[in-house]
Amino acid sequence: MLTLASKLKREDGLKGSRMSATASDSTRRVSVRDRLPVKELTVTPDEGYYQGGKFQCETEVPDAYNMVPPKVKCLARIWHPNITETGEICLSLLREHSIDGTGWAPTRTLKDVVWGLNSLFTDLLNFDDPLNIEAAEHHLRDKEDFRNKVEDYIKRYAR
Repeated sequence: MLTLASKLKREDGLKGSRMSATASDSTRRVSVRDRLPVKELTVTPDEGYYQGGKFQCETEVPDAYNMVPPKVKCLARIWHPNITETGEICLSLLREHSIDGTGWAPTRTLKDVVWGLNSLFTDLLNFDDPLNIEAAEHHLRDKEDFRNKVEDYIKRYAR
């Protein structure tokens, strides 16, 4: 995990000779985006289909944060109706605008994103409006085979 303190130390080491001897740490501006410690997070569901998996997610915080949501991608290959096998995530919280009014707002935080991701692996599974249509149809056809495929993906890609 990248923290502000380690980032500043690393930048100081790289810029050491370029910075003026009179410049103090308090005069350097650090953006909100750079102060956020989360660049990668892990979701480890404790219930449901994805229990026992460890799903790494990459978080990119744009310059316009917190007016726009962070971009989040699942790095582990997964069989999920709301996450593609290449990691794109369908979660209304991560949208600037959503039809249901639950999209991003400047008052939201990365803690909300972590909560939303965790819920997406437990109680917010949406088989009715999927991003991965094949996974959703698989669940509708044969729930037990769907569960077996999810478990296989966890064993292969999410341990």
